[in-house]
Amino acid sequence: MMKVFLGTDHRGFEYKEKIKDWLSRWNYQWEDLGAYAHDPNDDYPLYAQKVGSIVGAGQGIGILLCGSGVGVDVAANKIDGVRASIGKSPEQVKAGRNGDDMNILVIAADYTKEEEAKEMVKAFLETEFTGKARSVRRLADIEKIEANN
Repeated sequence: MMKVFLGTDHRGFEYKEKIKDWLSRWNYQWEDLGAYAHDPNDDYPLYAQKVGSIVGAGQGIGILLCGSGVGVDVAANKIDGVRASIGKSPEQVKAGRNGDDMNILVIAADYTKEEEAKEMVKAFLETEFTGKARSVRRLADIEKIEANN
């Protein structure tokens, strides 16, 4: 079981605290990379970089939050090896894990109900990459794009 790394700015802070509780109850190892307190003046790129660097290096999977989800998604995807995506539904998250080996789930804290977030987190944790030949080929193409940047 891979370790889960969490990060958020102030807009997702309340959800991150709930996710930590869910992960503990579900017996997952996790590490909180901040924010460690609600600070309305903090900025999401710091947390996206912290989680993205660890996940991109293959040391685990991640969950990032911000208000719209877009900021942490964009910032994390600047890091080689990161395949972050905003979760829209448990089914979409499963598809992202199955076919695209999504390694960071992004939650839009301002637009996601708590039960939806919980279901998406569960889907993210319980779904494996299928490793089908075409999916592996596509991920190799993504690595080529990363190498050329």
